[in-house]
This record gives sequence, structure tokens and C-alpha cells, in this order.
Amino acid sequence: MSVNTASPPGTTVAVPPTGDLPERGRRRRKRRWAAWLFLLPWLVGLFGITLGPMIASLYLSFTDYNLLGRLSFVGFDNYVRMFTDDPRFVSACLVTLKYVLVSVPLQLAFALALATLLNRGLRGLAFYRSVYYLPSLLGSSVAIALLWRQIFGGSGLVNTALGALGLTDLPNWIATPEWALGTLIVLNVWTFGSPMIIFLAGLRQVPQELYDAASVDGANAWGRFRRITMPMLTPVIFFNLVLQMINAFQAFTQSYIISGGSGGPVDSTLFYTLYLYQKAFTDFDMGYASAMAWFLLVVIGLFTGAAFFTSRYWVHYDGE
Repeated sequence: MSVNTASPPGTTVAVPPTGDLPERGRRRRKRRWAAWLFLLPWLVGLFGITLGPMIASLYLSFTDYNLLGRLSFVGFDNYVRMFTDDPRFVSACLVTLKYVLVSVPLQLAFALALATLLNRGLRGLAFYRSVYYLPSLLGSSVAIALLWRQIFGGSGLVNTALGALGLTDLPNWIATPEWALGTLIVLNVWTFGSPMIIFLAGLRQVPQELYDAASVDGANAWGRFRRITMPMLTPVIFFNLVLQMINAFQAFTQSYIISGGSGGPVDSTLFYTLYLYQKAFTDFDMGYASAMAWFLLVVIGLFTGAAFFTSRYWVHYDGE
């Protein structure tokens, strides 16, 4: 033990033995190296799988790279070509936008309705919850897309059921341009399990005292839902909206399987990601496909930003 002579008179400051300082430094360095070691897989994934390909894709979007020859820098030509010399690009944008604007609200409404029903204390709630969640696990799989093609085919289950009701002259739903996109929207709505589970968790957080007080004041079921449930659920609705909207913009498997990779009939199911895939791996137009990928990123960012901007007017949090 030593005494610091620079301290004010009458006070003493304990100074650790000088022999402990190198040991503390070694332990600190070991902890620092251990931290970097545990962070290494995440850093490799961030720079090698995410940021690296993104930077490469951004560079390729300004070139005419086609996988086979040497690439040349073409500036913004790929971006200009999208809107001036590619009608299929415009068609893919419209199909995807229609799919997002129709399927996402329908899916959320259906999920909220089922969650409200399941929140009423039904017997076997865990069973129903598992059954309704199952389509979400299988919804984007190849097997479900193949099954969907059989169900909505000319001699599929839908036409068989409608025929049993006496309806005739039924179309082949997936081969008719007017109905093909509708079958994909129905498929997306059918995968409502994931938002339903989140809605159900949100409904469990609404205090029962609010419903009891509203009942005493004479509010009916619709009034309680409109004035209590919906405002309390707005953060959950906002979360589900952003999540499902981003997923819908990136939809690919359903269209690829049901249309056989063509986006048909007559480009009625040509999702944006499917057209991007065709340009990249069918036409080997990697530069143009990279530009499309970055345009999609910007569009998703704009829609997400708009959702966050408008949320201040309709999303209510605790304490507000």
C-alpha cells in the first residue's frame, strides 16, 4: 500500500499495487478479443453477404454487364431505359402495385377479424391458433404454389365446387388474364397467420377495465371495437402494415410457380421481382437487373417512409 503525496493534507488515496496494472491490461485485451471473435460471424455476413453485394450491384447498375463479356460504364442509361424503352417494366410495376394495394389491406382485415374471434376465449384456442398459422409457414413455398395452381385450374377444386352449385362456363382461373392475379391475391390473403398472431397478442394487452367502463356507459360491441380496440391496436396495425407491405413488394415464388416463370397469361401475374429475375438469369442483362433492384429498394423505402410519416396522425401509443 502506498500513499499519494500529491493529495491534500490530511487525506490519503489508496493506490493499487503497480504489479496489478499489467494483469488488468491483459484481461481487458482478452475481453476485447473475445468480443471481436463473437462479432466476427456477423461482420462477415454484413460485409460479405449484405454490403459487399449491394455495393457491387450499385456499380453494375451503371454498366452493361451481361455475365459473358466485358462490362462498360453506361451511366444512367439503364434507369432511363426502364421508363422510356421497356413496356414490360411498366407492366410489372402496375401488377405489383395492384397486388400490394389490394392484398395487404385484405390480409390485415382478415387477420384482425380472426384474431378478434379467437380472443373471445374459445375452447381449444391453441389448436385453432396453430391451424390458422400453418398457411403462413407454407404460403410462399413451392408446394403450396403448385397446390394453388391445381385448385384454380380448369378442372380444379374451385370449379368442381362451383359446378356442384349449378354454375357453368367456369373459366380456368389461372389461365385467364382477368382472374389470374386475383388467385395470387387470394393466396396472399390466405397466409394471414403471421399478422393474426401479432394481432392476437395486441388484443391481449387491451385492459378489460376499458371494455367494462364502456359497457356501463351503454356502448355496444361495435362501439367498443371502434372506440377502444382499434385505437389501442394502431401500433400493432402499423407494424403489420409495414411488414406485410414489404413482403408483398418482394413476392416472387407464387407468380413464378403458377405462371411457369413467364408472368402470364399476358403478363397479368408479372411481379416486379419475377421480371427482375428474367432480366438477370434469362436474358443475362445483369446491369439492367441491378438497376431494377435499386429502383425497387427506393420504392419500398418511399412507401415505408410514407407509412412512418402518416403514422403520426393515426397511430396512438401509451401516454399520448
